[in-house]
Amino acid sequence: MLARLGKTLCIGAFALATLTPALAEPHPADPTRGGAGGRIIKVTTLAKSGPGSFAEALAAKGPRIIVFEVGGVIDLGRSSLDITEPFVSIAGQTAPSPGITLIKGGIDVKTHDVVVSHLRVMTGADGQARMSGWEADSFSTVAARNIVVEHCSFLWGVDENMSASGPRFTGKTLAEWRAGTSHHIVFRDNLAAEGLANSSHPKGEHSKGSLIHDNATHITFYRNVWAHNVERAPLVKGGAQVAMINNLIYNPGHRAVHYNLMNLEWLGQDYVTGEITAVGNVMRGGNDTNEGLPFLMLGGDGDLAYFGKDNRAVDRHGNPLPQFGRYGETRAKLITARAPLADVSQYRILPSGEVETSLLQTAGARPWDRAPDDIRVLFFVAEGRGDIIDDESEVGGYPRPAPTAARFVEAEWNLDTMTPKSGRYPGQKGASQESLSTRDREMRQRQARPQP
Repeated sequence: MLARLGKTLCIGAFALATLTPALAEPHPADPTRGGAGGRIIKVTTLAKSGPGSFAEALAAKGPRIIVFEVGGVIDLGRSSLDITEPFVSIAGQTAPSPGITLIKGGIDVKTHDVVVSHLRVMTGADGQARMSGWEADSFSTVAARNIVVEHCSFLWGVDENMSASGPRFTGKTLAEWRAGTSHHIVFRDNLAAEGLANSSHPKGEHSKGSLIHDNATHITFYRNVWAHNVERAPLVKGGAQVAMINNLIYNPGHRAVHYNLMNLEWLGQDYVTGEITAVGNVMRGGNDTNEGLPFLMLGGDGDLAYFGKDNRAVDRHGNPLPQFGRYGETRAKLITARAPLADVSQYRILPSGEVETSLLQTAGARPWDRAPDDIRVLFFVAEGRGDIIDDESEVGGYPRPAPTAARFVEAEWNLDTMTPKSGRYPGQKGASQESLSTRDREMRQRQARPQP
């Protein structure tokens, strides 16, 4: 059976690879160019920290573009990488095949003007006991602004897979609240899948896709895939503003999109109406999806202004599901917005009937050079298969590809867009890579070899 599955996934990998179109350059609606125009910093080791490490490059000051002369796994050892220095572009597309995968941890962005591209983050429980307290996000912004996260794969989050967070009340006015938490964040062409359910999170079940915290504004989800999360695809909290365009939600458990301003969290503060615009999105039920699950559910006490257009919701058999539902008997009202949020106007929008085929070609890290787990998740989405999981061991555990190394040749890249002049990325068929000397390669592989 495993042999047959492996053969099937190989066929799926070929199909995904051959259908993948050329990737677009930075989008004109992006709120930042990150470190564009800054100095090049090369990551030369897969070690967690120290000279030549990814952590060292993140801690550097000033505008910078981080490129990779190594490929493989960076083991974070149950810790998270904090990005605290602004004006940085992380160009995972420059790494030699198989690209860069972070395991046993996540990334927290706590600054401004950051672009993150083509990374894989596979957090996982790492053997920790159920409800023991390990609760890392795969990726989150924390009171950050002007951030672009594009073509990344986030799997096995113990808290959330892909979120925008921060304090809900900073200062005394609504403008101060919104300035003090995450704002102007774009999530584009990412895969957020298999949030762990009954794992090490101290609250118990916690398979969550994305949390948009109270009063976070100008948050855009464009062409992302959420798969196999119990809920939060996304959860939008009180007073937040979120635009959802051409996303795919597959096999949500108890909730897909939901809004909740909780009275217990807003005691003493005037409620702020939240805003969601959803255009051209698709929700498709799977093995774990509640019968009759709506596309959007409203909970809590605060009102939601909602603009929706051309959103599809079907069960695992293709039967229509409702657009709206409610959890909790509260005073919250669903208000029909007269117009979409302004952030939507700058994006090309596909009809919802074309979304699934398009996204399965491009979502996630390095679509020209897919990792086995990305192939598995996307192929199962296409096949209507797969399940919510409690532990990464249920799907084979952490990846351990052999480390690789290749020089980054600046002259071969368009540094303004971080695209190769040849049109072919490292690991893509026909791409050229200047290899490091055998001695250098062997030394770096020894330094960064994963533990057995």
